[in-house]
Amino acid sequence: MAKDKELAIVFADVVDSAELYGALGDDDASKTVQRCVKCMKDCTSEFDGNIIKTMGDEVMSTFATADEAMKAASQMQQRITSGNLSGKDDVQVSIRIGCHFGHVVIEESDVFGASVSTANRMTSQAKAGQIITTESTIELLSEEWKAVVRQIGVATLRGQIDEVGLYEVLWQPEEATSMLPKMDWSDTEVKQPGKLSLKFQGEELFLSSEGLRKVTLGRADENDVTVKGNLISRVHARIELNKSTYMIIDESTNGTFVQRFDGEEVYVRRDSAPLTGSGLIGLGRVAAQGTTLAVEYECEE
Repeated sequence: MAKDKELAIVFADVVDSAELYGALGDDDASKTVQRCVKCMKDCTSEFDGNIIKTMGDEVMSTFATADEAMKAASQMQQRITSGNLSGKDDVQVSIRIGCHFGHVVIEESDVFGASVSTANRMTSQAKAGQIITTESTIELLSEEWKAVVRQIGVATLRGQIDEVGLYEVLWQPEEATSMLPKMDWSDTEVKQPGKLSLKFQGEELFLSSEGLRKVTLGRADENDVTVKGNLISRVHARIELNKSTYMIIDESTNGTFVQRFDGEEVYVRRDSAPLTGSGLIGLGRVAAQGTTLAVEYECEE
């Protein structure tokens, strides 16, 4: 009988395994892939995961929590990508990993559902040595894991209209340290941000640390700021308060243009940038002041 449950789904596979056969020969390459698969399965078991199936050079597994999934994925990367499972100094073996936490249907010893497809899609977006996951999964992580996550892009999932953010989990300690240097906050005064105002077609809204902290901009009516245009995505960009900085995060096909009134110009496409000073935001194209496509912003000091 089928059961419904929420789980973290992980797909891990060997990158360019076909090239291994050319570099190592059939026998050694097959043994190398087998060692990689065994390592993936061992890491899954070590962190209380459930191995669902193996498919050649790929392992699919599930975990009760997002943290356990990330611990297992990190160990897989450390032991395989940072190791030497080929036994040859000049032949590097790498894996890529995708993860998503969501609703699944459990039937006999297999799992099904849209969340499984999403996790598989994250794997296809990953490069060698990467762990890629979704924003909804990141929200379920402990603060320790959230501290080593960065957004790297967006993707459109099969069967969905809107794009979703892609997030990389940094598993190499030196990489995470260089991205997010640790600070002693005991001797540091955290500056409280002022308000950010957005003006568009006679309407005005405000973001602040004590009120609204996030808005979306795009052509769909459900956005906080709806801007119609043929170069504008349904959910084109969002503005979020991140600690003491307002960030504009582009999630579109054509990018977002920020023109500060002091002359500085910033183009953001599937990336983020701080909003400072005051100026104009153009979705999909540069927007002249006073036009129906220009969103005016101002950050209070």
